[in-house]
Amino acid sequence: MTDVLRRGRASLAFSFFAQGATFALLVTRIPAIQDRYGVSDALLPVFLAAVPVLAGVGSVTTEQLVKRIRPSRLLRWSQPVVLLALLGAGAGGNIAELAVALGAFGLAVGALDASMNMLGVSLQRSYGRSIMLSFHAAYSLGGILGASLAWAGAHWHLALWVSYLPVVAVLLPAALVGSRWYVDGGPAPVEEEQGQGAGVVFKLLLPLCLVMTFAYIGDSTVSNWSAKYLKDVLGSSEQLATVPYNVYMVTTLLGRTIGDFGVRRFGAVAVVRLGTLVAAGGFAVVASAPGAWVGMLGFTLLGLGLCVLVPQTFAAAGRLFPGASDAAIARLNIFNYVGFLIGSPLVGALGDGWSYRGAMLVPMVLVLVTLVYARSFAAQPDRYGGGHERPRTADVGRGSNGL
Repeated sequence: MTDVLRRGRASLAFSFFAQGATFALLVTRIPAIQDRYGVSDALLPVFLAAVPVLAGVGSVTTEQLVKRIRPSRLLRWSQPVVLLALLGAGAGGNIAELAVALGAFGLAVGALDASMNMLGVSLQRSYGRSIMLSFHAAYSLGGILGASLAWAGAHWHLALWVSYLPVVAVLLPAALVGSRWYVDGGPAPVEEEQGQGAGVVFKLLLPLCLVMTFAYIGDSTVSNWSAKYLKDVLGSSEQLATVPYNVYMVTTLLGRTIGDFGVRRFGAVAVVRLGTLVAAGGFAVVASAPGAWVGMLGFTLLGLGLCVLVPQTFAAAGRLFPGASDAAIARLNIFNYVGFLIGSPLVGALGDGWSYRGAMLVPMVLVLVTLVYARSFAAQPDRYGGGHERPRTADVGRGSNGL
């Protein structure tokens, strides 16, 4: 059974890696997609907003589907759709085809994100110790690779489909092969729910939903505004302005790589509090930076701080509703996209109407709200995690070999 868990963990980590690369290849080539299809500046925000909206729909649909279909099966087939949709976005010939490709991408990525994190939480329960951050570290590593490949494609002026096809040709069959070893963990025993019943009580989930939203507002601020901020506010060169996001991704990878050890040693609450304070400090440094290099230090701190919040929020939802973790994660995942939708327009509007330095203080304050809800990340005495981790367990409900 230990081998089953190890194979399940490795195959799921590869799925996170593949999705990180895929998403990075899409978002970092948006200007090239706009040029290819002649999408106007007025229409582009509509296309960009449609993807997270449809992803939210996909996540809601996943909550219903997992009542009849195992999360591993949803992940097995949603990942190829996401990869093929990426290729379609790069190979289409008109705006209608782009709309279809991005629509398919959005719906499938909602199911993909939800089902990946469902399997991650159930595997963590089976392991009896924190491993959730390691999956998101794999996502960060994929994002770094995808962004690097996107840079190479742009540098060599490759057509989008030429950049995307080799990646899809490698990742799609590898993901399908790896999906043979996904492991579906069964729900926790009813007695572990401390009278909460088998359903999800949204009032109890709401603090985690807020934390998820604020974390993604912070993340989208970095991804959408770091280059402009460094160049226009801090006076950096155009070349240097491309560096902060890469630094952010690298420090995100570093923080997530070591984050599970911190959770095992000090507990989720302490790690979340520390991450919140470091992230808030990063925004403060960015907002007050006298020059580009100090600004880069701020973005470095942001990567180290924000990186722990999202994985631990998913893990906390699994602990809060151990008998209905799939439903809790599907609902929580929606707020990933809510934060993404709010973050970039919010900072842009504040920057244009007020100042970009001042705008950076708003996500800082929102992230600090996480401190109010830090106790929501605590492990209960009769559940896995915290000081009650099991070294190895075989609490695995269903394997998913074959179809």
